[in-house]
Amino acid sequence: MKVGVFTVLYQDLPLDEVLDRLQNLGVQAVELGTGNYPGRNHCDPKELLGKPDKIQELKMKIQDRGMTISGLSCQGNPLHPQSIIAHDHHQTWENTIRLAEQLEVEVVNCFSGCPGDSLDARVPNWVTCAWPPEYLELRKWQWEEVVVPYWKKQSSFAYQHGIEKIAIEMHPGFVVYNPETMIELRQRAGKNIGANIDPSHLIWQGIDPVEAIKYLGKHKAIYHFHAKDTYLDKRNIEVNGVLDSKHYSKFLERAWSFRSIGYGQSMKRWKDIFSALKAVGFDEVISIEHEDMLASTEEGLGKAVRMVQESILEEKPVTMWWA
Repeated sequence: MKVGVFTVLYQDLPLDEVLDRLQNLGVQAVELGTGNYPGRNHCDPKELLGKPDKIQELKMKIQDRGMTISGLSCQGNPLHPQSIIAHDHHQTWENTIRLAEQLEVEVVNCFSGCPGDSLDARVPNWVTCAWPPEYLELRKWQWEEVVVPYWKKQSSFAYQHGIEKIAIEMHPGFVVYNPETMIELRQRAGKNIGANIDPSHLIWQGIDPVEAIKYLGKHKAIYHFHAKDTYLDKRNIEVNGVLDSKHYSKFLERAWSFRSIGYGQSMKRWKDIFSALKAVGFDEVISIEHEDMLASTEEGLGKAVRMVQESILEEKPVTMWWA
């Protein structure tokens, strides 16, 4: 395994400075945003596509520092009911696939997206319950008329450009938000569709990341990994449950909050997560995503890097001489 970082936390700094900082921390890989929600400050497809010199320059900046690219990330909502938003997010997705081909990056990270409740809708409608019955009808319509047709086409498009790992982040608010919906989309739309596992989005739903990894591993559907933690406020959960729409800044009032590695779950828990990844055959980059309102960028990232370095197993296991 290698330690990586999603560079969006340094989006206001030039890439050269970001890479130097990460190199000094011992980081071995970077995940680059190419637009939509992550922004494109460090890797703009419009400035790189079809320009071999610039492509090579970017590759050498990273290689010269002993790093690799773990994935290109364009998380957005290409299924948004407002056509302007959907088109923009889709174009970024297509450009990211083309750029991944030219950069020889095998993983593209994204969201599944979420449609509205009809073709005339203005905002996405995330179905979270089975009753009243119109919710089940809505879910069926979304998947059969919007989600599956779109992702079948995108699975084929990615294959045409040599991309065999579309890593969808399971995120509430989108139609793929847990392992079950992840595998449903994979089975209905294409085998190059898999998971970008981010435990922080699973933990607050009550999902055990270790069991999720085992489940997805059996389907050979783990393509990327985000290292981000979640703190659960048991008192607030006991009163109001885990569904929480309060702003992230209301730390003391929320049921859960994003934290740096080790500040939500114990390090023993994170070692279990990394061990489960290794056990199912994922021996790739652990890409740190820093979104901790209580920690500065430098301190939060520095501690996360050290905690991941301490917890992962970098070398191949020995032959079982004892068995």
